[in-house]
Amino acid sequence: MPHFKILLTALLSIWTIHLCQAQRNVLVIIADDLGTDYLGFYKDHKDTVEVPNLRKLVSRGVLFQNAASNPVCSSTRSGILTGRYSFRTGVGGIVGGAGGSMPLDTAENTIPRILKILNPEIATANIGKWHLQQAMPVSNLKFPNIMGYDHFEGPFIGQLSSFTNWTKYINGVATNVTNYATSENVNNAVAWLKNQNKKPFFLWLAFNAPHEPLHLPPADLHHYKNLSGTAQDIRANPKSYFKAMIQALDHEMGRLFDSLQVMGKLDNTDIIFIGDNGNTQKTDQSTDTARAKGTVYQNGIHVPFMIAGPSVKNPGQITDALVNTTDIFASVFELFGFTNWSSLIDPKKPVDSKSILPFIREESNQIRPWSFSEIFKLTPDASEAKSIRNPDFKLIKFNSGKEEFYNLKTDPEEKVNLLESNMTTEEITQYYYLCNEMENLLGVGNICLTTVDSKDHAGSYSTSIVYPNPFNSKIKIKQFSNSTIAELYNIMGERIYAGSQIENMDFSFLPSGTYVLKILVKPVQIIRITKE
Repeated sequence: MPHFKILLTALLSIWTIHLCQAQRNVLVIIADDLGTDYLGFYKDHKDTVEVPNLRKLVSRGVLFQNAASNPVCSSTRSGILTGRYSFRTGVGGIVGGAGGSMPLDTAENTIPRILKILNPEIATANIGKWHLQQAMPVSNLKFPNIMGYDHFEGPFIGQLSSFTNWTKYINGVATNVTNYATSENVNNAVAWLKNQNKKPFFLWLAFNAPHEPLHLPPADLHHYKNLSGTAQDIRANPKSYFKAMIQALDHEMGRLFDSLQVMGKLDNTDIIFIGDNGNTQKTDQSTDTARAKGTVYQNGIHVPFMIAGPSVKNPGQITDALVNTTDIFASVFELFGFTNWSSLIDPKKPVDSKSILPFIREESNQIRPWSFSEIFKLTPDASEAKSIRNPDFKLIKFNSGKEEFYNLKTDPEEKVNLLESNMTTEEITQYYYLCNEMENLLGVGNICLTTVDSKDHAGSYSTSIVYPNPFNSKIKIKQFSNSTIAELYNIMGERIYAGSQIENMDFSFLPSGTYVLKILVKPVQIIRITKE
């Protein structure tokens, strides 16, 4: 009997440990208008703020150096919630803001809706900013609940009029709040978490900080003692107040983490932290602040992104792998252990999200080959654009028709538009690769330049020297001679053929798609051709 009791106790212990290990919670934290400028653990930082709790997350998890969002809050949030790019959801700008944007359609599939199908026991809440629909009519205030959340508590609109006098909505019911908004968000999150007892949870915690209005936070939340808080001082020193707001945000995040620890939930909670877009022109630290929030330049879309928690196999990693804020959608499901989530996706509403789990589990060193961002508005303006980048190069296509192409490896501040200079063969193939990927993503054709200049060429040329284009098996070149050398590259820049016999070659084995033909005559000619 004693042996039986020992065995039973051991089995019960193993079962209890299994239950603790099996339960996973996911906490997504969104900072508003926070790029990488002020975070010293980012390579492109230009200033630093003391943020010990964010640094603890970095030490406990994975820091992504090359994360991209959309350049404004509503479109980034819709991409996270649905896993879909803005051209699919219609949320291309700021709902109710400058230029305007379509609101998020309530028919969209969302993280909490899908979680409820996968496991109805998972508690779901959005604490903090919503900003995906207008607050009027009043019936709209129930939209967070309609779209899957058990509980919504926070401001519905984008910007607070004051951090110490604002309207909070609790499941559609308005109440006036005079508590400091960042602290109130954490208070509400902690209260909700306590009520969940042992239920697994998904919590979307969307701070308004450090978004404007710039202000002086409560003195016990930051270390900046030389700020008066007057309107005149704020106008004169906006960056100092922004830094104080960031520090107050970090302080209150630490209070949340401490509460999770006390509740026994920290060790089984995966925490994702991001910024929703880059800093505003007032707080941007670059030499060209016109390229900040609201643009698809790096200062507008390069954001902090980190994950910490039990799912991270090797904590303390810093990686240059590309990720996009839309990737949070797929990642949340797989953090809960649901690998079959894609079976619930309507093929008519494709999802663009890629799970980051293969990386944090060290099963892969690449999540996506490129990252895409965009902005468009109900009232068009010059900022409307789409961008696509791979590890080294970035293409921007403005809706006006203008194009810009940068080598981010050698030109991280995007100062030299390669399309305004003679490009190398590598640069040309990279341009065509990214443009072709954008064509395929958007489902449109002929948006890429047919020809671009090379460093060996000065002047213009005509694509009519190559025929047929598109080709099937043979490539013909006008005025071709046996001394003419031609090279054929695929869109990845890999050389397929080089020599003087290209007209005699049979290329029927090649897959259909885009190729680059380089004809080594004077002037050198580089032409985009298509294989049927």
